[in-house]
Amino acid sequence: MLSGKIATLLILATFLSVIAALIVVSRYRSAMKRLMQVPVAATGSGAEQSPADSSRLPPPAAIGLADNRRAYWNLLAAFCGLTLLIALTRTLITQWIADGPITIKTVAALGAAYAWPVLPVLAMIGRWSRWRFVGAMLLWLIAAVALLTWRTNENVQFIQVLKWMSFDIGLPLVFVTAICLGSASRAIAPWLVPLFVLLLWSSQAGIDLLEAEFKGDSPIFHSFLNTFGGTGSIVAAAILPWVIAWWPARQVGRWLAKAYSNRAVSELFYLFTAVWVIALAWPALGAIASLGWGALVVFLPLLWIPLGARFMQATTGQRHPGRPPTLLVLRVFQQDANVQDLFNRVIERWRLTGNTVLIAGTDLLTHTTDPDDIFTFLDGRLAERFIHSPADVPRRIAAFEWQPDVEGRYRVNECYCHDTTWQLALAELLRVSDVVLMDLRNFVAANRGCLYELETLSSAPGLKRIVVLVNDRTELAAAQAATSQAPAGRFVWVAQQGDTPPATEQVLAPLLAKAPA
Repeated sequence: MLSGKIATLLILATFLSVIAALIVVSRYRSAMKRLMQVPVAATGSGAEQSPADSSRLPPPAAIGLADNRRAYWNLLAAFCGLTLLIALTRTLITQWIADGPITIKTVAALGAAYAWPVLPVLAMIGRWSRWRFVGAMLLWLIAAVALLTWRTNENVQFIQVLKWMSFDIGLPLVFVTAICLGSASRAIAPWLVPLFVLLLWSSQAGIDLLEAEFKGDSPIFHSFLNTFGGTGSIVAAAILPWVIAWWPARQVGRWLAKAYSNRAVSELFYLFTAVWVIALAWPALGAIASLGWGALVVFLPLLWIPLGARFMQATTGQRHPGRPPTLLVLRVFQQDANVQDLFNRVIERWRLTGNTVLIAGTDLLTHTTDPDDIFTFLDGRLAERFIHSPADVPRRIAAFEWQPDVEGRYRVNECYCHDTTWQLALAELLRVSDVVLMDLRNFVAANRGCLYELETLSSAPGLKRIVVLVNDRTELAAAQAATSQAPAGRFVWVAQQGDTPPATEQVLAPLLAKAPA
């Protein structure tokens, strides 16, 4: 009964978190559009109030494409190694619980099969599509079944191994895919799961209390029955406890947001931990029948995660002396597919090298939203993040996070602007930026905001390089005319051939060039 209740709770919490994430994204997008269009009379440039003059910043560290590539592979290797440690530890624990053989052959074979959470990690780092991830997981499942069938004794049939691994990998795969690998669900759902677990636990407690009152033939039960009826009593017992549980659930959400803001937890390590909690939950549920609450021993491999985080922080903390470079990302708005692909491939790689700043928009909402944004929105305080006047600009810049997370990735910092204040934010962002990536694919001369940005970039001091992406639908003559006053070599134009986007390193190379282009 206990394992069944816990399994039901996890299933419902996953389902409700994904549904809630989709609702939050929709409402967040609507709120962003409404707030961006609010007319605000912004006067003055605000430059005199800015403490972040780029001329007083030390030069950025000299980091090249090879350094970025090395950091990328080191990140993958670190998470693969950490995954293997957890998988082998899980194998030893589950074999001990099942009183199974603990030999090098058995541990190696089972450890390889149990290491499947490395694929969600690779998918999250590389921003794989759901279909690519599911295909990779199915191949892993087939390989694991083949390996275990080959390595186990003759009495174990292929169909038995298939059923076992389908339960061990298949069910967690559904949860991981639902929570971690969609655009909206990946950004929001994992942070909502603890809240719904707490709320649903209160529902289960309410139903258990109703059952106890029924067995005791309590007057309270009869009063409840007379008030709500049979089915209504069960529904009321499940829903009414939310009135009490909502406050601690909300506090949990705020605590998660604060922990993220203080860099006590990173997005990647949070998702990595979530994947492993899901992977270990099923063997723990299976062990409850024999061990009771002692089945929590199955979660001991999670202790490797904080140790792995410490190791990564120690090895990446002094990777390059000096200030990390800052990239400003500009784009043609309402070109969601283009900019999201660019973010997935280029910006995610850049984050291993330096900071990223941009003006917030609905096109990248599911790629840049963090738990602090989520719970600020749920608290009804999203408007507080918007720039209303010149004095708000340095305040917003001062709130940026410039230090890397424990795994070495830098965060994306945004300015939330009204249609009448984004120029103020642009001026300040240019002061703290070293290089600029501007996506002008599908640009037309009627995009007056982009022309203003090009003219501003042409005269802005301190910029090393501006990489501009164009395609055959870009009105190139208008764009280049706006940059005619720029210093020679400042703009690097990267042309997309047909519908195939430029390769990741084709875009990164000029951004990370150590010498002038």
